[in-house]
Amino acid sequence: MSSETLERIRLGGGVPRHVAVIMDGNGRWAVQRGMPRHAGHRHGMSAVREAVEGAREAGVEILTLFAFSTENWQRPSTEIGALMALLRLYAEKERRELRKQGVEVHVLGALDRLDEGTRKAVDAIVDGTRGGEALRLNLMISYSGREELLRAMRSIARDAVAGDVDPEAIDEDAVERKLFTAGLPDPDLLIRTSGEFRISNFLLWQLAYTEIHVSPVLWPEFTREDLFQAVLDYQGRERRFGRVTAGEG
Repeated sequence: MSSETLERIRLGGGVPRHVAVIMDGNGRWAVQRGMPRHAGHRHGMSAVREAVEGAREAGVEILTLFAFSTENWQRPSTEIGALMALLRLYAEKERRELRKQGVEVHVLGALDRLDEGTRKAVDAIVDGTRGGEALRLNLMISYSGREELLRAMRSIARDAVAGDVDPEAIDEDAVERKLFTAGLPDPDLLIRTSGEFRISNFLLWQLAYTEIHVSPVLWPEFTREDLFQAVLDYQGRERRFGRVTAGEG
């Protein structure tokens, strides 16, 4: 449960309130072992559990996981089917344990594209964990940062045409109220696994001033210790939000 790294986090203070994770490397992990890609996704489920439990232990309030992008719909149908089956399995298998741990699950994205069985499983894990206060877990499913912004713009445009909003009064708060993450603070820390240096169309608005930690670990091998190391890295940084500190030119 505990670790030396976790103790250092607790002594360091300033734990990120909201941590987002791009879970990358499942397919690469499987290919390296001569397995089909879906085997990597299956092994990645244990890493999700590690991340959730690690976030709780570290004192993180919100954990947002990029589980399935809208671009993923373009993958082979067999892989998509395996991913949807794993999502259903996760929802059914983890629901009671997440509720027991006080984790409240929210599933965000274009959920109308999910098949009926997967949508029911998603609704069940959301309903079954409602009220959890230890950690909010956001699972981003069928999600695209650009599509999220287009969705927000269209909604604001409709409000303007209807006369419900003055275009000159549209500000950042007006946009944020239209996002899937409305009401949530922006991520303090983004973790990207597998050593890739890109944000892959994820939370494009919300990551404006987020600290980024790139881990070389492939997602199926990611553990809570890796999450703790990312939090330690975050604690050692000075967040400026575009400003300069005293003494700088």
